[in-house]
Amino acid sequence: MTKNQPETSAVALPYWGLIRARGADAASFLHGQLTQDVLHLGSAEARLAGYCSAKGRLLASFVMWKPSAEEVLLACHASVLAATLKRLSMFVMRAKCQLSDATAEFELLGVCGDAASQATAGLQPWERSEAAGISWIRLSDASGTARAWRVAERAGYQVLQVPPDATALAHWQQLEVESGIPVIEAATADQFVPQMLNFELIGAVNFQKGCYPGQEVVARSQYRATAKRRSFLFACDASAAAGQEVFHSADAGQPAGMVVNAAGRPSVAGAAASCVALVEVKLSALDGASLHLGAVDGERLTRLPMPYEVPTAVDGETGAAP
Repeated sequence: MTKNQPETSAVALPYWGLIRARGADAASFLHGQLTQDVLHLGSAEARLAGYCSAKGRLLASFVMWKPSAEEVLLACHASVLAATLKRLSMFVMRAKCQLSDATAEFELLGVCGDAASQATAGLQPWERSEAAGISWIRLSDASGTARAWRVAERAGYQVLQVPPDATALAHWQQLEVESGIPVIEAATADQFVPQMLNFELIGAVNFQKGCYPGQEVVARSQYRATAKRRSFLFACDASAAAGQEVFHSADAGQPAGMVVNAAGRPSVAGAAASCVALVEVKLSALDGASLHLGAVDGERLTRLPMPYEVPTAVDGETGAAP
């Protein structure tokens, strides 16, 4: 870290895990498994990617980068790591690729605000730098706040051993959700086709890379414009959790969507504690009436601006603003 950057600006992220793919065929193997181009992943960049079932449903989502020519690191939610690692390992076969859970080998820290801007000066979102054994990944901004990851191998002297900080972690998780970048958790695995989570809008799908599990379903959804569900940000005066169903006030019989990710949000002027949630929802449910958490008479959801435009197919509008 630079001298004018306080180490206390970093927060440990215990709910993230790391899968390491190592070997001469590591990149080519993952290239045939993920929604993203891995073969042409540069050392100075990070990319978003998904891992789908044969039916095109996301089993995991990743931030991936390549520390060396024969090594790829995949950061995913810790709750899906074991199942994802097991499933990927089934298809390695004769490929020269070793997969392992490398979570314990690295210290993954989140840094935001001025500290993130200073540490990643000159980097654009999803660019990466490495020096003295420390890897910095500039993430997309959230609510006007810069965000970055600091990754260091625990075997080196660069580890900070940052103590848990509940307040800092809650703020980081809020920013994660507000970034609009979805993260597959165990509660939402095998629930969404990539377009439902705006994957092609945030650069997590490469439609020129060739085959991977579920590729035909994903391509069909893209080129036939069949996406009838998308993800948007909402605020709610109640706690929400990934996998929780959302209902439309005019249709109590079936859910209109599902919470993808959620985090606490500071109350305003003494109002009830609230949360912010990224919610996958039917586009038809955005027009008229209201959306509610958990049940048709549950807490009402208030739509928030998205950090990027999302097609709604309603009079040509987009989801850039509520």
